[in-house]
Amino acid sequence: MAGKRKVDNLLALAVLATVQQRPMHRYEMASVMRARGKDQDMNVKWGSLYTVVQNMEKHGFLETIGSTRQGARPERTIYQITEAGRRELVEWTRELISAPQPEHLKFAAGLSVLAALPPQEAIELFQTRLDRLEESIGTRRAAIDEYTRDVPRLFLIEEEYSLAMLEAEAAWVRSMLDELTSGTYPDLAGWQAWHTTGEIPTEIAELAERGATPD
Repeated sequence: MAGKRKVDNLLALAVLATVQQRPMHRYEMASVMRARGKDQDMNVKWGSLYTVVQNMEKHGFLETIGSTRQGARPERTIYQITEAGRRELVEWTRELISAPQPEHLKFAAGLSVLAALPPQEAIELFQTRLDRLEESIGTRRAAIDEYTRDVPRLFLIEEEYSLAMLEAEAAWVRSMLDELTSGTYPDLAGWQAWHTTGEIPTEIAELAERGATPD
């Protein structure tokens, strides 16, 4: 199991990958990462950039090499990656690629309480989600096709992965819709009866009791 990193905010990983090319000040780091769509690849909170860079310098992953000033703007500190930072970038990347980790997705959280909605509303919401997924798939596929004319595939691999995940999710939502609309989804009648009568089916109540009761 991977140990806890000294700076475990994924924004730190993006900073290391950006600054390894050349020294930069924080504003330039943010500009380059935005231009590369890093906020689409990971959950980036730009407001934490100052703290993240400060912590990486504290732990020896970045070091100050000077400052720059343009006009009346305040001085901007310039940072470069250290050897420890290069090792951290490589080790962190190895960990992320090789070791599957649980990702707590909001969609999964919604699915876990889907029974709170009646089946017909679930159908409508799944259809809305599928429409949006298909729109995103089309947009992302077109972007990849455009980028591949000028950008090596190695630097688009995260886009390929994101597209594959969208397509897999769309296929799953589509299959759910097929089952719900055709009436082949197991226990559909009991689910509907629950919302029609307000009475929880006996088998569901028993299952909930077993889940709430310690072994």
